[in-house]
Amino acid sequence: MPDRTNTQHENVADVNESTTFVVAVDGPAGSGKSSVSKAAAAALGYAYLDSGACYRALAWSLLERGIDLEDPAAAIEAQKTFDLDIGTEPDDYFVRVGEIDVTDAIREPRVTNAVRHISKVPEVRAGLTALFRHIIRATPNPGIVVEGRDITTVVASDAPVRILLTASEEARMARRSKELTDQSAAVVGEQLRSRDQADSRVVDFMNAADGVLTLDSTELDFDQTVHAVVEIVHTQTARISHGR
Repeated sequence: MPDRTNTQHENVADVNESTTFVVAVDGPAGSGKSSVSKAAAAALGYAYLDSGACYRALAWSLLERGIDLEDPAAAIEAQKTFDLDIGTEPDDYFVRVGEIDVTDAIREPRVTNAVRHISKVPEVRAGLTALFRHIIRATPNPGIVVEGRDITTVVASDAPVRILLTASEEARMARRSKELTDQSAAVVGEQLRSRDQADSRVVDFMNAADGVLTLDSTELDFDQTVHAVVEIVHTQTARISHGR
């Protein structure tokens, strides 16, 4: 399975453990990190991992199974049989739980509202972090762009390129509103703040850690932001190749 992974494939041999070039991208909700990271990965010929989609897929699974989201122990137990399949090729992205394609379903408001309940459970985060690292090691691509909330500080804290992609709250709300055309700006804004507040209790994704480069896209359009990320990667790879 060169372009996908499954949470139950723990015994699959990892490859490229020391050769995969990792680009770690963190940022708040609405910063554009998912779409920008996917486009940058495509431009670079890298794989792409949307870690947030994995959290969403787990939340969707719990909802479908009628599991109490307020019960951390139940979420931890359910994660043991969580059957996830996610595409890591930018032009062949999908998310499946078992045999069900949930690529679109995990973006539903009910899932968005549910994610915060599981993302704050340390054991759940630890389990998914292990999965993310497995995916990184197993990719056949020369590199992988991994984006999320704690990628630069926890999942891939030693990545050669670590970026905090951010933007003003106004810009983030406007971008998210364009994506969710079936919801009012007020609802979108509240969801954005709620996600940020919930996740900020677990990880600091608003401030760049030491060695993490901040890229503020408030005044940049989509293509400019993608170009900026690609240029950062090219600059860093050049430095590494020259031993600097």
